[in-house]
Order: sequence, then structure tokens, then C-alpha cells
Amino acid sequence: MLRVILSLALVTSLAACGASRLNPLNWFGGDRETRVETVEAAEPADLRGLVAEVTALSVEATSQGAIIRATGLPPTQGFWEAELVEVARGEGSITYEFRVFPPVTPARVSTAQSREVITGTQLSNRELAEIRRVTVIAAQNSRTVSRR
Repeated sequence: MLRVILSLALVTSLAACGASRLNPLNWFGGDRETRVETVEAAEPADLRGLVAEVTALSVEATSQGAIIRATGLPPTQGFWEAELVEVARGEGSITYEFRVFPPVTPARVSTAQSREVITGTQLSNRELAEIRRVTVIAAQNSRTVSRR
């Protein structure tokens, strides 16, 4: 009986701080989309191209810092080796490009869900202390999440 009461008290107290800045699950809010027009460099150091579109971006707290997870939507199936490549850091923000290799052979278009590519990276607590905004850039758009 005591366990039930303690469990209910714990759940109630966590629910009460749902909108609080003390709750690590609320450190970053929902993502915002911005349409962009990008220009590829003449000779890029990374041979992977930008994914066509970033469809989702989240920052999830961990005990060691945070995991940045991005979902991209390429034009066809078969894109591989996705990575968030850091391109800028400063003034409380960090910017990544969503890079991915195209398929080696022609691939089907199929459904959007079957084409999704998910990748992520991590930030340590030390790095996270300086970051208030995370941006991921794709060929057609960018997404940003900000700390509440």
C-alpha cells in the first residue's frame, strides 16, 4: 500500500512540473520549420549531399547531455550513411547540415515513410550549457528547436 501511495505521489509531482523549466524533458520545445534555398560549394569537403527536407527535429535529454535526432526525407529510397555535420557554433546556437549519400543505383520513390532517414548526434552537458538553439539545414528547408 505504501508503494502505491509513493508511486502516485511521484507521478503527481512529475505531472505538476510538466511546464516547469526544472523538468529536463522540457528543456527544448517543439521544432519550427523555415524554407531555405541552399547553394552547394564548388568542391565540397564532404561528398555527401544535403537531404531534400528535414521533417522532424528533437533534442532529448540524457544523463550525459542530450541527443539531437533529425528525420530527413530524400526524393527516393536508398539514401544512406546520414550524418549531422556541424557547420557553425556560437552565440548560444549550433547549426548542423543533414548530409547523406544518394543511392548507388536508381531507386523507387514509393511512400514518404519508406524514404525517411533518421540520424543523430550527441552533446555533452558542458556543450549543452552554452547552447540555447539547435538548427538542422536541408536542401529545401531547415528546422530549429530552442530551449525554453
